[in-house]
Amino acid sequence: MTTYTPMIQQYLQVKADYQDAFLFFRLGDFYEMFFDDAIKASQELEITLTSRDGGSKDRIPMCGVPHHAAPNYIEQLVERGYKVAICEQTEDPKQAKGVVRREVVQLITPGTMMEGKNLSDKENNYIATISAFFNEKFGFAYTDLSTGESKATILSGIEAVLNELSTSGAKEVVIASDFPEDFRRRLQERNTVTLSIENEVTSIQPSLLQDIQDESIEKTVSRLFQYLHRTQKRSLDHLQPVSVYVMDQFMKIDYHSKRNLELTETIRSKGKKGSLLWLLDETKTAMGGRLLKQWIDRPLLNKEEIQYRQNLVETMIGHYFERQDLREKLKEVYDLERLAGRVAFGNVNARDLVQLKKSLQQVPIIQQIVVELGSEEASNLANQLDPCEDITDLLESSIVENPPLSIKEGNIILDGYHQELDSYRDASRNGKTWIAQLERQEREKTGIKSLKIGYNRIFGYYIEVTRANVHLLQEGQYERKQTLANAERYITPELKEKEGLILQAEEKMVELEYEIFTNIRETVKEYIPRLQRLARTVSMLDVLQCFATISEDRHYVKPSFSSDRNLSITNGRHPVVEKVMNSQSYVANDCTMHKERELLLITGPNMSGKSTYMRQVALTSILAQIGCFVPAEKAVLPLFDQVFTRIGAADDLISGQSTFMVEMLEARNALLHATNNSLILFDEIGRGTSTYDGMALAQAIIEYIHHEVGAKTLFSTHYHELTVLAQELPSLSNVHVSAMEQNGKVVFLHKIKEGAADKSYGIHVAQLAELPEALIERAQELLASLEQTETYTKEVSVVKETVQVEDKKEEAQLSFFDSQAEEKKQVKTTNSKEKQIVSKLKSLDILEMTPMQAMNILYDLQKKVRND
Repeated sequence: MTTYTPMIQQYLQVKADYQDAFLFFRLGDFYEMFFDDAIKASQELEITLTSRDGGSKDRIPMCGVPHHAAPNYIEQLVERGYKVAICEQTEDPKQAKGVVRREVVQLITPGTMMEGKNLSDKENNYIATISAFFNEKFGFAYTDLSTGESKATILSGIEAVLNELSTSGAKEVVIASDFPEDFRRRLQERNTVTLSIENEVTSIQPSLLQDIQDESIEKTVSRLFQYLHRTQKRSLDHLQPVSVYVMDQFMKIDYHSKRNLELTETIRSKGKKGSLLWLLDETKTAMGGRLLKQWIDRPLLNKEEIQYRQNLVETMIGHYFERQDLREKLKEVYDLERLAGRVAFGNVNARDLVQLKKSLQQVPIIQQIVVELGSEEASNLANQLDPCEDITDLLESSIVENPPLSIKEGNIILDGYHQELDSYRDASRNGKTWIAQLERQEREKTGIKSLKIGYNRIFGYYIEVTRANVHLLQEGQYERKQTLANAERYITPELKEKEGLILQAEEKMVELEYEIFTNIRETVKEYIPRLQRLARTVSMLDVLQCFATISEDRHYVKPSFSSDRNLSITNGRHPVVEKVMNSQSYVANDCTMHKERELLLITGPNMSGKSTYMRQVALTSILAQIGCFVPAEKAVLPLFDQVFTRIGAADDLISGQSTFMVEMLEARNALLHATNNSLILFDEIGRGTSTYDGMALAQAIIEYIHHEVGAKTLFSTHYHELTVLAQELPSLSNVHVSAMEQNGKVVFLHKIKEGAADKSYGIHVAQLAELPEALIERAQELLASLEQTETYTKEVSVVKETVQVEDKKEEAQLSFFDSQAEEKKQVKTTNSKEKQIVSKLKSLDILEMTPMQAMNILYDLQKKVRND
């Protein structure tokens, strides 16, 4: 350290506390980075790497970004999972004795972003924390710093933690330094998250813990809040009381099942388009969009809560014009949750407050529309809409309609709001009027029409005369101040006096406006809890109108719930596939399941719609349990506590697991955790291994679900041999997706019918995929040969059994003719040859033979028999 300059020593001292972050070190108008930070940042941000003398013999790597452009660069780094520590000058350089004092004022991380392009309007930006306790119990909590909402729970097992982490979509996880290494490794394998360490757990504001009774949850939440306070170094008054939830309150859908069902993103593109969320999202506010995603992630189990939502949806469907008015007004409501967060965080600007004002102005109108819906549930919601008139009045009277972005350059506060500010403005405006009048007078007095009075920050106000007109001035008329190439600049005592008054007024005016603005912001901050409650109610209204709009436009029906676990869907449709296709061409299907029909074994050709049929049953149940109507003519459903799926094939390359291993692990998860109130979807289980292994596993799984689990199960397969299980398992029924041949090509009917499929149509599907014609013809030849082999196998089996029977008869008869030696000898010879033939047949592995091999062996055997 002693070899470095004082400034570099200061940098290294600050950097020592932020080893895992880029340190943006403020030097004048730039943020500079040094040493390894500079090398890495220059690569990540594609900026020039330079160097500087730092006092040591070697030059120090350095790069930097202008302070006004820093937010863009910070966003790029945070988006890639890095952290950025902002180190500002906290002392006026003019008053500094030695090196200017600098301190880190904020640590920006993936989980603590408050604004910017990376912060999606309709997605939460969660930061989570995990605490490990005894017996694989874990405390889990997460917070969205931009909205202030926080949730916490206790989970059993690391798999449950990984599922919750995936559901929340948290981008950063805070753990203690002694968090188990194997669990830490699994966290990073499963999720792309930034890990942060926080060991200190201090007491936090009691109001945030008012709903927490469990000491483990309190410890977990305290670690998270301590990390936020330590890194953000500012007011977090917008943090809401922690909401404690229990997993059993909601339908459990693990990470794999959410992915397979494409609830919030598609498997292929990882994007929203094509998912259930994409289909449903007719929300008009950002906060409504976030709540919709939360509801999809956590379908309800409480029938009363579901029916409460359903009743409101039904009411809105019945009031079309009121619903349309509501949708129009919701468009004018900005993101109240994040506006409240920015107010508390201290980075709200005047334009944000104008947005808040405009949003609050819509609330009384929205309230009246909801009252006009007429139902009791709607009236209760209307009563929860708080217009916050005091804030609306304050903002209407204080902030101009189109304020600048900066809050430190004035022109924010309305005339008439503050008396002292008005007096400064009057002085400034009158002074500028006087300047304009002086310019006219001097032009008339000198006869110089091009004379002008200008201003710059260095010289203040000045009179400028072009060099060609200088001779028109009288000696001593003005005092020369500056000589330019084509002009001279002058001042007068009177001009300097007026300049002092104007500049003093403008400086004080800007300072006073900033002070007034911060006072307004502090007043608004007191209303944050009310604004957050208002935001929750508006969000709920937004999601419910969205359900009503989708249900009416797409002809969904209100489902009912059975108490005896019966499931009956009449003409059900897959909601997303129906939207993507022309609705007229979509083939609807029934699904009926009850205690004598708990398990459906689905057969049929590839591409015929087996997977779509299975998914639509699951999606119909999920839609019902979030309170939405469902795509069917009629639907009676049980309340499913869990949904498990195994659909599609994918290797888990990171964990080194094959498709078949992934398949078995997902099947294991369902078999271990499903109850008789669960829904299981298994698509082509066992296809990742050999035919007999796969068939045996599939049958064993079906039998285990039937005998041990009792869950409603849809099981699709290409193993037609399994269809005989319907004769042995009383709760299993065969259904198939119908298809037909037309002019040698397959036509999929997409209709589910009772019974097993009669054939596979695999080669026909290959034809549809337009594989080369020669390949198709060869496949048909091979198929014919294989089918013939199966016939030969059966015939050989019959011959084998006949020879064995004849052999036994022959042996029985020999005892009666023991006295005749010649006959005995002949019989012995014949018997020996037949035994050789039988022995040869016994040694054959028919199923492993090609058709040609089978024909050759049969020819040899026949030749031996005839020669005898």
